[in-house]
Amino acid sequence: MITATPRPAPLHALPTGVPDGSPAVRSAREEDAAALVALSQPFVRSGALRERPASLYSVHAADFLVADAGGDAGAGAGADVSVPGGPLEGCVGLRVHPADPATGRGAAGVLYNFCVAGHKQGRGVGAGLMRAALAVARAKSLGALFTATTGGGDLFLRYGFVPTAARVAPPAWANSLDPRRNALILARSL
Repeated sequence: MITATPRPAPLHALPTGVPDGSPAVRSAREEDAAALVALSQPFVRSGALRERPASLYSVHAADFLVADAGGDAGAGAGADVSVPGGPLEGCVGLRVHPADPATGRGAAGVLYNFCVAGHKQGRGVGAGLMRAALAVARAKSLGALFTATTGGGDLFLRYGFVPTAARVAPPAWANSLDPRRNALILARSL
């Protein structure tokens, strides 16, 4: 069972790239919706991601962090020279679930739709997205992060996630999981 005491976290700027040439990580914008759909489709076809309506990506664009190939890793903190709707190399959604005093649950987040373009896998894009998602979760004073994966979850495990039961996750999210997918539920205290 995951238990965590929420604690304030300093606001951190999202990384705009790292010296190894990883793409800029930034918050998604509504105009990125078509690129998010295109990036996600190979994972939907393989069964790794659930299919989501295209409208979800524009309506919930604020949930997403994106690794943007148009970003300039050498431009320095705060730089964003990416072209909206340009080629995305990866994305992850972070949905915040507020605290529920009636059940004693603290605020938690759920990482979803985490994917990296095939030609960029193994090159630090997923790690950059994970670091950015953790920074955002801390800035929002979330007590824990949850995710579900049909794969091995290696990246999540490297970043401190551990297998857990759906019953300790935010109920709205846990109840939305499709039991036929036999997903591994992972969690990390912050």
